Amino acid sequence: MAGPLKASLMSVHVVAFGNERGGFSEDNQQSSLIWTYLGRSALISETESSLLLNSANHVGNPVFTKYQACVFGNVRLVVHDCPFWDIFDSDWYTSQNLIGGADIIVIKYSVNDKSSFQEVKDSYVPMIKRALNHCSIPVIISAVGARKSEVPCTCPLCTSDRGSCVTASEGIQLAKELGATYLELHSLSDFYIGKYFGGVLEYFMIQSLNQKSSEKMKKRKSHKCHGVKPPQLEQPEKLPILKGEASHYNSDLHNLLICCQCVDVIFYSEDLKEVIEAHKIVLCSVSHVFMLLFNVKSPADIQDSSIIRTAQTLFAVNSEAVFPVFNRGSPCGPPVRVIVKDSFFCFCLSDILHFIYSGAFQWELLEEDIKKKLKDPGEVELVLEKVKCILKTPGKVNSSKTCRSHQTSRPLQLCDTSLRLFFNTNVLADVIFQIQGDTVPAHRAVLVARCEVMAAMFNGSYIEANSFLVPVYGVSKDTFLSFLEYLYTDSCCPASILQAMSLLICAEMYQISRLQHICELYIITQLQSMPSRELVSTSLSIVSLLRKAKFHNSDCLSTWLLHFIATNYLIFSQKPEFQDLSAEERNFVEMHRWPSSMYLKQLADYRNYINSQKCHCIVM
Repeated sequence: MAGPLKASLMSVHVVAFGNERGGFSEDNQQSSLIWTYLGRSALISETESSLLLNSANHVGNPVFTKYQACVFGNVRLVVHDCPFWDIFDSDWYTSQNLIGGADIIVIKYSVNDKSSFQEVKDSYVPMIKRALNHCSIPVIISAVGARKSEVPCTCPLCTSDRGSCVTASEGIQLAKELGATYLELHSLSDFYIGKYFGGVLEYFMIQSLNQKSSEKMKKRKSHKCHGVKPPQLEQPEKLPILKGEASHYNSDLHNLLICCQCVDVIFYSEDLKEVIEAHKIVLCSVSHVFMLLFNVKSPADIQDSSIIRTAQTLFAVNSEAVFPVFNRGSPCGPPVRVIVKDSFFCFCLSDILHFIYSGAFQWELLEEDIKKKLKDPGEVELVLEKVKCILKTPGKVNSSKTCRSHQTSRPLQLCDTSLRLFFNTNVLADVIFQIQGDTVPAHRAVLVARCEVMAAMFNGSYIEANSFLVPVYGVSKDTFLSFLEYLYTDSCCPASILQAMSLLICAEMYQISRLQHICELYIITQLQSMPSRELVSTSLSIVSLLRKAKFHNSDCLSTWLLHFIATNYLIFSQKPEFQDLSAEERNFVEMHRWPSSMYLKQLADYRNYINSQKCHCIVM
């Protein structure tokens, strides 16, 4: 190798990816495309190379070889040759830096290694495309080698070489995807390397040098004209981050079972001993067996003989007077009495209902609880099979093999574990809300489980506790429906910022903090996505939102809105509503405004200086 490279003002960086040695000896460095070019080109002088290793991934194999040489006399040429594509997997940071610093990218492959080509096309070329997004770096795709079998043998008994070569059309298609230049190099001869590959590479080198020279001249002119540096615009303050509240949907329903509020079902053993109390709405939301049992659906609706047979063999609804008197007052009458015919199932019914009310997904825990109660493995298996039959989807095969395959998470695909089926329907409804001259049906058990205010209202000494019709004031029907939808489904999707604010006010009225946070996040997300032009023209009053947020104790949202006004100071300070801010709020906005008044003063001074020098302002 030659001595140290001459110092040069300009440089060109080339990054080469891929292994083109499918048709050559692995131990022969001279068979490398890059090495051959650097050794034969008349424009290259003073070549140096170094092998950079990554011992964690390639013991003894270079992750890439770095070449340095002089080209066009005094231009420094730096080439990183990376034969291993998995540098993108093992060292993503290095691969990103290589691509980011490249002036030219070369992708090379052997035409006789189709499996490697396919892996590069499917896995690594998309990574390069993402890294080159919005960049105009020239890419050269080099297909190296002579195909071993241009025309595969047509003999039906011969499979040698069939489909093992990369065709020219496949290479051209890959070049189109990357916007690259495609070259076929049948050998590493002087013609293919020096005139063909070298000519294209040197053309792109000259383009890169011309572009760098042009940019350098622009910088010199700019620096000469602007002796005074423009003021630096600081970044705006980061807006406060609102943290959401975790869902407690399943725990709410589980607590409903424990507290025994709004009970409308009581299960008894065959000797008429009370086993456990429950709620039809929850049971029917999980199982078609209970829908059939409580007349929510008929056998003709279900059309699954196994579900009908399970309901008939396990349970019997009985209203005879031999049951104990139910003393709890309810506007909908006494609860339904259900006799459990299977003694083992009845013995484990409490654990089974706890499993259902907890979301019907802790299957392993249910198995452990039943095994503790029933020592006989055969009895345990029978009870578990009955649970699976209760939870099965109509029309699904319920073989023991299928059930076992789902025991890791859920025993079967449940028919619909949410209460969405019963939202805003009269089915099993035991309360009707009167609002704006219209009626909305609901279910006390769901309301009590999900809302503490309604739990106090329906179980305390209030008139609503014994009323079937309950009036609602101060809320629109649409907002109240959205509120109920959240209680039933644990989700909501407001149609607009104003509707989200109305729903936030309703949530504050009924003290549902998680719903408040959801509405706050929705409002913030919508405002953040508004472009400046829309903020200027919108009729939505941000100050009005701020007033409502403060009045309804939404401290996080009110603080965020103040920061939002301050960050978009130039827009909001021109709006009439800006005058409605209190003195304290305006002081906060002025203190946190962006851009700051100091920056605007410095910018005005800089403009005056530029105008006096008769130059163009590089800021505006």
